Amino acid sequence: MQIFGVDIGGSGIKGAPVDLDRGDLTAERHKVLTPHPATPDAVVGGVREVVDHFGWSGPVGATFPGVITDGTARTAANVDKSWIGTDIQSLVSARLGGVPVTVLNDADAAGVAEMHFGAGVGRTGTVILLTFGTGIGSALFTGGRLVPNTELGHLELHGHDAEKRASSKAREDEDLSWEHWARRVQKYLAHVEMLVSPELFIIGGGVSRKAHKFLPLIEGIRAEVVPAQLQNNAGIVGAAMAAAGKA
Repeated sequence: MQIFGVDIGGSGIKGAPVDLDRGDLTAERHKVLTPHPATPDAVVGGVREVVDHFGWSGPVGATFPGVITDGTARTAANVDKSWIGTDIQSLVSARLGGVPVTVLNDADAAGVAEMHFGAGVGRTGTVILLTFGTGIGSALFTGGRLVPNTELGHLELHGHDAEKRASSKAREDEDLSWEHWARRVQKYLAHVEMLVSPELFIIGGGVSRKAHKFLPLIEGIRAEVVPAQLQNNAGIVGAAMAAAGKA
């Protein structure tokens, strides 16, 4: 079974058809840059471009970097604030010609994919997936079930919003060495662990492709810490799962 997944991020919009039996993309993903300002109309134009690239005309799953309830954005930390209160499902569906659209939080989508096809398979304790990118997204699972819309990237850490200090964007903006950034990530993981006590951290987002450069530098965390197996395709796969009613 194939369903299309689109992952809307603060820096890029990427998508592809997904084989839901294998949890893998059936074609190389297509990506466009997130427009700035990242207003609803401009971003949905990017979504349309990605979907049209494949000539797709069926159901679509889409992620969004913010809290989503009933298809509507409640927060918008790394895109334009005009998203808040927007019915994303209706907006995207209308731009795509009325096809069914399902929207969920981007980290939740990545987490669902990792729990079904990746590093979280078979784990029934408390699992936290964290996506390190423009911000820090989080997905919390207990007993294999998602607790939606956690926003652990916005925990306060040493007087700052944690994602402002420990996101991948912070590493790039401040030109931090992998060692320096790993210490920040370590402090953040320790803070989350104190609050939630997971058995497993799954580290996702684009930086997961370079996990070997920083994960071995992280010490003192009781939970197991592993990279996302689906890496930065997890959001696309999870979006497609949601559109098929499997998230």
